[in-house]
Amino acid sequence: MTFGWPAKQPLPISWQSAMASFRLDGQRLDYTVYGDGPRTTVLLPGLLLSQKMQTPLARRLASCGNRVVTLDPLGHGQSARPQEPWRYSMSSFATQTVALLDHLELDQAIIGGTSLGANITLEVASQAPERVTGMIIEMPVLDNAIPACGAAFTPLLFALKYGEPAMRALARGARAVPRQPLPFLIEITLDWFSQDPAPSASVLGGILYGRVAPDHNERQTFEAPTLVIGHPRDPLHPFSDAGMLASELPNAQLLHASSILELRLAPERLTRQIAAFVEECWGDSRHPVDDLGAPGGR
Repeated sequence: MTFGWPAKQPLPISWQSAMASFRLDGQRLDYTVYGDGPRTTVLLPGLLLSQKMQTPLARRLASCGNRVVTLDPLGHGQSARPQEPWRYSMSSFATQTVALLDHLELDQAIIGGTSLGANITLEVASQAPERVTGMIIEMPVLDNAIPACGAAFTPLLFALKYGEPAMRALARGARAVPRQPLPFLIEITLDWFSQDPAPSASVLGGILYGRVAPDHNERQTFEAPTLVIGHPRDPLHPFSDAGMLASELPNAQLLHASSILELRLAPERLTRQIAAFVEECWGDSRHPVDDLGAPGGR
């Protein structure tokens, strides 16, 4: 099963997207809007992945009557990719997300994301809690992930920075692969390998240099309703971090995913519960969530 919309079948109008950009501190930030209406959810991607990874979920939520906006933080996707490491941090990514709300003239929104996007969401709650109607936190990277992150990201940073010629050759090869006939997960994986290694090294270096997330005492003060999604058998995103976060936040609920792939390959159960959570955050059950078995799309 893949997230491919059937050939030649038009997307329902509420699922269609509008791509746009805005500028912050002289840097371009790209975003995409799905659906319309006053109830907005902002979805953020994982580390060095583009907003494309959130497209299937964005379209499903839009089909329920929500407005959904996906964002490429600086150094990700089609947004600007400067090479200065000081431009990259969780706090700067959170500032960019709040700037998106300002650009869209939104007083509040549900903020959510995966991995890096989950941690950015927590930083938004730290910077501007009054702007956060609710949070969708999938695979947070917190205290229990430190050993695995050190083991995984230090060699990756060395490869990106000191093996740049080989990484550039790998990127050229990945860019040469046609995308259209490929399954969605393979497509976004190729996009990851297609990136210029120099800005990617700066992103990784900037993140590792700064704080990864608000600390335990601060997290306990976040009052926005929160859906925390955790899954087993992933040392970079241990379920213990998801469980810890859900216990710290005063208005959180914990959702068990069967694996890291459930929301990507068999999304109906999790998507239905995410959509129900979105309805609860807005205090409005007027929009049906019973048709989420419909296929997603690119």
